[in-house]
Amino acid sequence: MTRSTAPANPCEQALAQWCERCAPNLTHVAVAYSAGADSTALLLAAQQRWPGQVTALHVHHGLQAAADAFESHARKFCEQHNIALQVAHVQAAHEPGQSPEDAARLARYAALARMAQHIQAECVLLGQHADDQAETLLLALSRGAGLPGLASMSERFERAGMGFGRPLLELPAQALRDWLQSAGHAFVDDPSNTDTRFTRNRIRAVLLPAWDACFPGFRPMLARSARHAAQAQRLLDELAAIDLAHTGAPPQIERLQSLGRDRQANALRHWLRTSAGVAAATAQLNELLDQIEACTTRGHRIHIKLGPGHVERVGACLRYTPAL
Repeated sequence: MTRSTAPANPCEQALAQWCERCAPNLTHVAVAYSAGADSTALLLAAQQRWPGQVTALHVHHGLQAAADAFESHARKFCEQHNIALQVAHVQAAHEPGQSPEDAARLARYAALARMAQHIQAECVLLGQHADDQAETLLLALSRGAGLPGLASMSERFERAGMGFGRPLLELPAQALRDWLQSAGHAFVDDPSNTDTRFTRNRIRAVLLPAWDACFPGFRPMLARSARHAAQAQRLLDELAAIDLAHTGAPPQIERLQSLGRDRQANALRHWLRTSAGVAAATAQLNELLDQIEACTTRGHRIHIKLGPGHVERVGACLRYTPAL
């Protein structure tokens, strides 16, 4: 009689491939563990790859009544599987003008970085998957985003002094849930994920099923588009670095004028993003480019609102001044 075996966790192969591409020498990792399906499958795959070297990081946002139950489940699950657990309680209430999603995300990343640094983890792994990547790309398209937005979520990035990785970006969410259920692993469902007041949830509930009906298997295709956008953005960043070496940083106006308008825009976006952390709106950047073109006299004044501050002319150069 043939002995049945449990199906392999699809995260294991995805994690191995990500490590080969992005971080071949990792030995001590942390996993952002919400107790949901995605992070549960990733946590188990990480524990399989690095037995005894994995710590689960759980962030209690305090935004909904179910948060206590999430933490309780996380503690029981990690104890059952002999996985170390760190828990942080944060207040993720949003400021005026800030979306609840942005506030929760910023608080979460800050807490994850603090906990990971405390345990001296080399990287924090995140359970975002192909559906999340598709939602991010569609959201960027709906907002008229440029290449940085269309590049969506990167495989590896740094925030708050800690490296983060997303090894599951090519795995569909259903594959993770199917495996967990077949293997008998419990997870929780966050009720806020079905609240259609949030744009991302409307994309998940309405647009993704429609795409699936018209283009079955579309998720890897959108992920490929995001990778192409990321590659193109890296090339534009390299070109911007070359042009800023010519114009100086902050840029000299006369040297900017020696570049074509598109290269001026690319160089200015890169300068603002890398020196001030500011993303220029299209209308504001176009106004700045018009003023640069018109700046042919010593007394020409440039002072344009851009992001939370403004760009102005100081002598022969541009300068960005943040709002006080």
